[in-house]
Amino acid sequence: MPRTVVTGGAGFLGSHLCEQLLERGHEVIALDNLSTGSTDNIDHITDPKFSFIKKDVTDYLYVRGPVDYILHFASPASPIDYLERPIPTLKVGSLGTHKVLGLALEKKARVLLASTSEVYGDPLVHPQTEEYWGNVNPIGPRGVYDEAKRFAEAITMAYNRFHGVETRIVRIFNTYGPRMRLNDGRVVPNFIKQALLGEPLTVYGDGSQTRSFCYVDDLVDGILKLLMSDLDQPCNIGNPAEMTIKQFAEAIIKFSNTTSKIVYEPLPVDDPKQRKPDITRARQRLNWEPKVKLEDGIAKTMAYFKTKV
Repeated sequence: MPRTVVTGGAGFLGSHLCEQLLERGHEVIALDNLSTGSTDNIDHITDPKFSFIKKDVTDYLYVRGPVDYILHFASPASPIDYLERPIPTLKVGSLGTHKVLGLALEKKARVLLASTSEVYGDPLVHPQTEEYWGNVNPIGPRGVYDEAKRFAEAITMAYNRFHGVETRIVRIFNTYGPRMRLNDGRVVPNFIKQALLGEPLTVYGDGSQTRSFCYVDDLVDGILKLLMSDLDQPCNIGNPAEMTIKQFAEAIIKFSNTTSKIVYEPLPVDDPKQRKPDITRARQRLNWEPKVKLEDGIAKTMAYFKTKV
């Protein structure tokens, strides 16, 4: 039975990963300091192969017994979170990743780093391939997250090359689904919450900036395929179906049958104008691409948020 550690295991993505790993026969140890995660996301897991430890991975990291895989998903991930917690965001991307890699080295475990499309910054290349080095403002308000993840990638590859640690890096594009926090500030929960309450949907800028939305089940499937592959270079996992934020707002209004209108607010500093993954590498090396249609994924996500509004 593989023994797998998931940092950030009580978070949105981490909790879904824990479930899927258990279904695939792993023993799973979830670590989370609950700064943005919640035990509500994992309380329903009754599998005896699952355990939870409240733990900040920037502290000394010790796990008793053998470990085969580590999935490092601990980090604030929404602009509201990392703007409110700039220093913890930098620490978990740097010190936390260092501790995780040290554990992987000690246990001879394979480690998968959750990176992000934010390493591309406000991209000058479209769509974004893994070979693109990005356009990031290191001293802007979003730089604490962008640069933390860029450093995390750099130290992960250093452990791969210098210590021979088996590493995988996933660059995650916009993902949505049940267990997102209602007030986490990202566009999907913002729009759905506003639609369900009959409030105006807030679009920043003129709404012409683009995003590509991947349902969580598709993303988790891609991550686990990457974990079990021999690909040690970064890999984009996301949905290449690009749409403007204004189009997405109109879709939410349509799917929710709300009478809400759209209102416009100023665009935040360094907000990316375009986001679309090139998933050629994932298609060719992992035989992966997203399958869930937007209307189906939004319906499942809305059903979840109706229990939270």
